This record gives sequence, structure tokens and C-alpha cells, in this order.
Amino acid sequence: MGSHHHHNDERNIKIAFFLNVSFTIIEVIGGILTNSIAILADALHDFGDSLSLGLAWYFQRFSKKGRDEKYSYGYKRFSLLGAIINALILFGGSIFFLTQSIPRLFNPQVAHAPGMMALAVLGIVVNGAAVLQLRKGNTINEKVVALHLFEDVLGWIAVLIGAIIMYFYNLPIIDPILSIGISVYILINVYKNVKETVRIILQSTPTNVDMAKIQTCLKNNPSVNKIHNLHVWSIDGNYNILTVNIVVDKQKTMEEIEQIKHLLKTELKDLNIHHPTLEFETNAELCEDEA
Repeated sequence: MGSHHHHNDERNIKIAFFLNVSFTIIEVIGGILTNSIAILADALHDFGDSLSLGLAWYFQRFSKKGRDEKYSYGYKRFSLLGAIINALILFGGSIFFLTQSIPRLFNPQVAHAPGMMALAVLGIVVNGAAVLQLRKGNTINEKVVALHLFEDVLGWIAVLIGAIIMYFYNLPIIDPILSIGISVYILINVYKNVKETVRIILQSTPTNVDMAKIQTCLKNNPSVNKIHNLHVWSIDGNYNILTVNIVVDKQKTMEEIEQIKHLLKTELKDLNIHHPTLEFETNAELCEDEA
């Protein structure tokens, strides 16, 4: 199941990468033919997206490597590096949009509106298909990449609306206003994604884990007298790790300990814990390193 999931992650990003590269080429040609600086600027932005998608694809593949002596937990966390690079490029692309849009508020430019509308419809279809493909995944890397492409969809919707307005009315200022709004919206979402990635790197408690339920699960076992040194963190936002010291109420045989351990691991799995390490003690003394 896990191997199949990772294969889908890689496949989703691979499809999005080739869709984006192909459409970037179409954008450059279309921008020249329509004499639209906005579309050419978006082509440059999509080129940055293609670069970040390529990085995401690489890191997603790299993150599937098994554990070894150098990285005992494996390479899952490398996908976070791809997510950070993607977010930085997306941030740079949005700033670029702002630098292109703000001057046009004071010096609006009108391009070939029908050609822009045709390219916008094609852009919505192509990038929308890529977003739908990536929405099937659940890694942070895929979410950041999906945000890239969703930005492109919003950008093309803005271009389409702007082109329609410019076709019927002499209001070219509409296009840069929409572009500025979209850029600000994307920057807000970039902040949220980076914040979540940093939380994972700093080993904060995963957002998809309920610590109260975990403590209840452990303490409700009739053989457990006390728990301490409970720590939970995530490798990549999906694969969660737990370590805990468990004090049993009396001396237990190895067979009894194994039965308790098996039961607790099964229950913890239902609480989004994928790698639990349970250390059993036969007295109520706290470890010297308790935190």
C-alpha cells in the first residue's frame, strides 16, 4: 500500500511537470503572436513553475529511498526540501507578478483580446487538469506543487476576465488589478505552507494527531500504571513517529509484554501513528531524561 501511494505521488508530479513544460512553450509562442506582455510574463512564471516541479519530482523520488546507515529514518524528509524550494520559487514568482502588475496600473497596455481569451481557456484546461491530478495526493510536496498550478489557473481566469472586459470595454486597468489580487492571495497561501513545513522540521506535534486521545489510549489499558516521556513528531507531514515509556503495574513476562505492545500499536495506528516505539518499565520511577 505504501509503495503504491509513493508511486502515485511521483506519477502525479511527473504528469504535472510535463503538462507545465509543454504549456510554457505554448505560452511563449502565444504571447509573441498576441503581443501580450502579460502572457509573456506568465510564461516566465510558468518556466519557474516547471523548474520547481522538476525539483519536486526529483525530491519525491529521492524521498522513497529506504533507510540506511546515513539516514536511519530513510529519506522521506527530503520531500520537505523540495517543498521549501517550491515555496521560495512561488514566492519569487508572485513578487515578479506584483512588479509587473503595479506599473500597469499607471500605464495600462492592451493586447490582442481574442487571442488572449483563447490562450486563457487553454491555460485553465491544462493547469486545471494538473491541479486535479495532484489533489489525489496527500504529501506536503504535492500540496505546494498543486498551489503552484492553482495559482496558474487563477492567473488564467484573471487573464480571461480581463480579456473579455477589454474586448467589450476600454478598461485595460482591470487586468493588473486582478493580477495583484491573485498574487497577494498566493503569497498568503505560501506563508501557510512554509509555516507547516517549518513546524515539521522543528518536530512539533503533527496537526493530524490528537495527543489527548493518544494519552487516553495508552492509559486506558488495564495493565498500564503510568506513562511518561511521550513524544510525537512527523517525518514528512504524513509518517508520524511516537516514543513513550510505559510503566506496568506489576512484573510481566515477555509474552505478556508482547501482547500489551501489540494491542497498543494496533490502537495507535488508528490514531495516525505509523512508527511507535514503546519502552516498558516495571516500576514507577521516572527516567532521568524525562521531558
